[in-house]
Amino acid sequence: MGSDSEVEKSGQKEKKKVFALAPIAKPLAGKKLNKRIFKLVRRAAEKKCLKRGVKEVVKSIRRGQKGVCVIAGNISPIDVITHVPILCEEAEIPYIYVSSKEDLANAGATKRPTCCVLVQTKPAKGELSQDDQEKLKTDYDQVVSEVGEMASSMF
Repeated sequence: MGSDSEVEKSGQKEKKKVFALAPIAKPLAGKKLNKRIFKLVRRAAEKKCLKRGVKEVVKSIRRGQKGVCVIAGNISPIDVITHVPILCEEAEIPYIYVSSKEDLANAGATKRPTCCVLVQTKPAKGELSQDDQEKLKTDYDQVVSEVGEMASSMF
């Protein structure tokens, strides 16, 4: 019966995630918003409406593409992503931190941990069916409104 030790280990892993967070990881998504964000990222990855990694995200923001930016809060060294929130604010793109880069990568359909992703409503190439477009847009709008509420309560 190793169930007690397994519960303790999972509790320690959860605590580790919290301790590894960067001090600039604000606004940080709660559990409920985390689930919605990961659902949106998963759906966007399936429909090819996702930019992964710091380099791709920064390039997209500088080119004027819009979306919502999801940044991992447990990045080390933190200097890798410190400029991303500033770019997002200048371009008026909502951004939010999530606790784990591994969870962000799993939602984005990659095995490699991802620092940040930019979720867009339209794919880079081709078109989406009307039904897929509506599902993605409703999830996107819901997340953007909650992120906006969190950001406004911060300042």
